[in-house]
Amino acid sequence: MLDYDKEADVYDASRGGEARAAAAADAVLGLIPDGARTLLDVGCGTGIVTRRLTTARPALRVTGADLTYGMVRMAAARLPGAVVLADSRRLPFPDGTFDAVTSIWLLHLLDRGDDMGAVVAECARVLRPGGVYVTTVDKAAAHDVGSDIDAVLAPRPRRAAPDAAARVEARAAEHGLDPAGRARFTGLGQGRSPRRTVADLRRGWFTQLPPGAALTERFATELEALPDPDRPRPDPVFSLRAFRKPG
Repeated sequence: MLDYDKEADVYDASRGGEARAAAAADAVLGLIPDGARTLLDVGCGTGIVTRRLTTARPALRVTGADLTYGMVRMAAARLPGAVVLADSRRLPFPDGTFDAVTSIWLLHLLDRGDDMGAVVAECARVLRPGGVYVTTVDKAAAHDVGSDIDAVLAPRPRRAAPDAAARVEARAAEHGLDPAGRARFTGLGQGRSPRRTVADLRRGWFTQLPPGAALTERFATELEALPDPDRPRPDPVFSLRAFRKPG
């Protein structure tokens, strides 16, 4: 797991910046009803997407929440007075507070116990009847674009994805949420190059490949042999699911 306090200052630049944020916000808003007036962005990170949700719909009052102080500091600069430091498994809001709740690039991080289920339960709890919950699913799979990099990394060990669509849909159903739509968007500026992937390997980006391990170094050597080491391969395409709380 990355240290998101340390990552906060460079997080956006290393993940597609404003172009990726714009694509994400547009796709999310396409699943949020026009009549929504309040929205909670759970795991808002630096607020780069959260701010765009606000600016695109001035009538929508948006609140951001994140567990990491460094991320909240960044988000609060973008949305003064609208960001709280909070654990997404225990949100500090009463039942039925929000017309919409979002969790973008969050559930894939929740690989301890049933943390993913706990977050979905909380998002459902703070959602008003008739409200909509929107979340990303299958994040890791989005990065497998069929490139030569993916071919090298294909044999790597993988953990079960906490945000696998079927798992998220099952948890949503357990907490009374009905499927309400889906969308996809391109993670602009996030296409991997061989050189960048080697750097990510050696800093522990791939959770099942510890830095310095023999298998990690084998993959690094194979990646270093690929042509065009600085050419980004195709961008990932991320998936969204929307769920509605019955009125």
